[in-house]
Amino acid sequence: MMKPALQLRTGTHLTMTPQLQQAIHLLQLSTLDLQQELQMALESNPLLDTEEEHTIEQPETPLSQDEWSSDIPEELPLDARWEDLYTNGSSTAGLGSDDSFNIEHNALAVDLASHLRAQILLMDMDPREHLITDTLLDALEPSGYLGAGLEDLGKGLRQQGLGDLRQAELERMLSRLQQCEPIGVFARDLRECLLLQLDQLPEDVPWLAQTRRMIRQFLEPLGQNDRRLLKRRLSLDDEALDQVIHTIRSLNPRPGQAFESVDQHLVIPDLVLRYHGRQGWQVELNQESLPRLRIQPDYAALVRRADKSEENTFLKQHLQEARWLLKSLSSRNDTLLRVGQEIMTRQAGFIEHGDEALKPMILADIAQAVDMHESTISRVTTRKYIHTPRGIVELKYFFSSHVGQEGDAHASTAIRARIRKFIGDEAPRRPLSDARLVQLLADNGIMVARRTVAKYREAMGIPSSSERKRLA
Repeated sequence: MMKPALQLRTGTHLTMTPQLQQAIHLLQLSTLDLQQELQMALESNPLLDTEEEHTIEQPETPLSQDEWSSDIPEELPLDARWEDLYTNGSSTAGLGSDDSFNIEHNALAVDLASHLRAQILLMDMDPREHLITDTLLDALEPSGYLGAGLEDLGKGLRQQGLGDLRQAELERMLSRLQQCEPIGVFARDLRECLLLQLDQLPEDVPWLAQTRRMIRQFLEPLGQNDRRLLKRRLSLDDEALDQVIHTIRSLNPRPGQAFESVDQHLVIPDLVLRYHGRQGWQVELNQESLPRLRIQPDYAALVRRADKSEENTFLKQHLQEARWLLKSLSSRNDTLLRVGQEIMTRQAGFIEHGDEALKPMILADIAQAVDMHESTISRVTTRKYIHTPRGIVELKYFFSSHVGQEGDAHASTAIRARIRKFIGDEAPRRPLSDARLVQLLADNGIMVARRTVAKYREAMGIPSSSERKRLA
């Protein structure tokens, strides 16, 4: 029989104050979004100003830090799990409390990872499942396909502490994520992507069974437009075959394509990689990417201590908001710089040799090095870019799962770069088969299975050797 009782428990937890929510909110914004956010703050807060036109040092404001409003800590604890931010389903706080601002912000375009993460947060998961989900999400490509094999991802998860992880558990989590919108994401190849979308169609779609069978068994003849073989194998006439092909063409082979254009028209790097002689390559903040803000000295000088008039209360409130914003920006820059430095230290080979020299690296590696949670690293690296001698690169690009045994592992991104290079150098009349690509990779010390090569090739949109020969 259950009886009500009182219990006293002690524990620690992160208190998500509006100011801390604002700091974390700024951390996950891209440079373009942050510029818009700061511009709105400049327009709404008279105590904020830019330093662009002011070179003369301004005097201190009459109020000391001990005299105005609540304390601002030396460091803001930006390291927080996603569940800490969304415990009650509310959105992160912006710079203001106006509902119209939140609606406008929510209407802004988001990338594929953010779109999926918002759906994943609504799923009931324990910490173990969250770790698996973060790994699968980290391996997702912009096209919507899973960029690494489950075997490779499973090895990485076991190294992170899930030693008892079984392949069946990983398959179940993948199936759950494959129910997210847009349908077809987290597919391992084109065939699975189309079948996932086909499962969502009504059962009364004409020739649905034959359409499903064509995708499973006859995608290659369909690509070759071998209508005679398709009609014979599927027992279809011309009209029925046309309907089946029309159904397949209505599916989306790249479910993440709608998100690929987000912020791609203009990319402003957050970090810059520069060479400093004996010090070598150093990561620096891009000082030109954001306006330099300051407290407006004239208005701040009007704030009077112990004055509770309406005008003075207004100035005090906006002075407090301005100081919190400046502190949040400083914490964002410090966190971004720390993470960027650690990434480039581990991926130093990329500077000299390009994609082929990328090393296996996952979010957990950087999280452990900088003593932060993986969710924080994900926020810091999403839609954040660094200017390198090899161009402007998103920080997310440097993360890829490992392929191979411990001590002889290679980054999946590096393997794809080598496959792309081999195919780019092949003779048009004698294209390289997947088996030949496996042999060439082995000659370079990379041991992978043929199915892995085929999966990477298909994910990069490269046709098979027979199709490349026909197109030559």
